[in-house]
Amino acid sequence: MMKEIDKNKAVLVTGGSGYLASWIVKLLLEAGCQVHTTVRNQADPQKYGHLLRLAEQYPGKLCFFEANLLDEGAFDSAMSGCEVVIHTASPFKIAGIKDPQKELVEPALTGVRNVFASVGRCETVKRVVLTSSIVAVYGDAVERVQTEKGIFNEGHWNATSSVAHQPYSYSKTVAEKEAWQIAAEQSRWDLAVINPGLILGPSLSSRTDSTSISLMRQLASGRFRMGVPAGKQAFVDVRDVAQAHLLAAFSPRAGGRHIAVAHHQDFLDVAQVIKTAYPQLPLPSGYLPGWLFRLVGPLLGYSRKFIRRNIGYDLLFDNSRIRQNLGISFRPFNETVLNHIAQLKNDGLLKRA
Repeated sequence: MMKEIDKNKAVLVTGGSGYLASWIVKLLLEAGCQVHTTVRNQADPQKYGHLLRLAEQYPGKLCFFEANLLDEGAFDSAMSGCEVVIHTASPFKIAGIKDPQKELVEPALTGVRNVFASVGRCETVKRVVLTSSIVAVYGDAVERVQTEKGIFNEGHWNATSSVAHQPYSYSKTVAEKEAWQIAAEQSRWDLAVINPGLILGPSLSSRTDSTSISLMRQLASGRFRMGVPAGKQAFVDVRDVAQAHLLAAFSPRAGGRHIAVAHHQDFLDVAQVIKTAYPQLPLPSGYLPGWLFRLVGPLLGYSRKFIRRNIGYDLLFDNSRIRQNLGISFRPFNETVLNHIAQLKNDGLLKRA
């Protein structure tokens, strides 16, 4: 049985200005919680203006702390008095990587070690909720054929990614494994992990540095007008993932990993939903033939090994544990996609994609 959590005590959300973290902060405030959150640079309010507006909406409920993920002890003051730490902050970089070990793996590990070291020093903390990813569950889509019934679950781990192949997936895997190892060495606090699929849904800010937001903008901009690669992806709404973190923070049955995947659809499905509301957008209307993607994929930054092991394969995940354990229900796929596109349009971000 997990530890009892006092909802009147403050909750720390690391990296609060992020796409997912912002929703976690918002839902916590709506639930009446006292929230601490960290930002990298308090002198740059442009990056977290949407959180400052939330602070005005909920006076005295949201406190900001400056903390760099890579600095030892940076989270000590933000964590003071908190019973729950929701650790979402993570170095994220997919394009333009020259040294994956230094740019991805080491920062991911250092970030977990620094935050969890602060947890170790903060006697009030009873639970940590870590944002991991489904990429810590599997390496390449082709591995589905090795699973029972072709479906990934919480018992699977990514064992094939490396610094040379899928370095981002590798960094998420080693960071989550490090978290479990640190948790196993003590008994004062519990660890719950959320492993989301590809997150879509409206953003609370007009920042465009999220991969999910970038993907939607590109899809609507005509970049994939010639077609999209075949293969089902694992999608989930950002608001549902945020809700999963809250449920994990306070539920007495929250231990272990939780795959947060709501829908198995492909990118053409996404385009077709967008088309119902925005038929004028230059959306793809078919699949890119496999041979053509193998030809142009490397020009778009995809390695031949990645293409061979992922393109054309469907991803399937078992989400029964998160539904039963945390009692979550997921939004309809159409709602997620249309809400996301509407937000991008309202913020003037579609025409600049």
